[in-house]
Amino acid sequence: MTAVGLTIPSYALLGVLVGIVGLGVLPSVIMLTFFGVFPILRNVVVGLTGVDKGLVESARGMGMSRLTTLVRLELPLAWPVIMTGVRVSAQMLMGIAAIVAFALGPGLGGYIFSGISRMGGANATNSIVAATIGILILAVILDTVLNLIARLTTPRGIRA
Repeated sequence: MTAVGLTIPSYALLGVLVGIVGLGVLPSVIMLTFFGVFPILRNVVVGLTGVDKGLVESARGMGMSRLTTLVRLELPLAWPVIMTGVRVSAQMLMGIAAIVAFALGPGLGGYIFSGISRMGGANATNSIVAATIGILILAVILDTVLNLIARLTTPRGIRA
């Protein structure tokens, strides 16, 4: 199901959202939420289904409740896969955030669209290149921070 949501072209969804809720921050937030949730959700499912069933049965046999098994066993074992989904989602959202500037949302994407609309004029290319480099730098910083968080929060016994 999550793969279906990701096949919707971002410009098409943006056009629908602008028609429904108008221009501004709201369509930007809705669109970023829509596209950001799917990779995380998919990796949560993959991570939890990847936990060895024998371990879960052993925990249940030792008297752990379903919630305790989930919190103390399954989620820690699935955590690296879940964090991979968070990192993928964050990188995807960096590109989509530039696109939602078309709906007058905030961000560096506004400089890209401004430069495109002034193409051939003074500093149009500079505006596009500067915003693109800014987005790339932010994406690298965000990925580094999320990678550090993943390393610090992954249980020591399952680190690669």
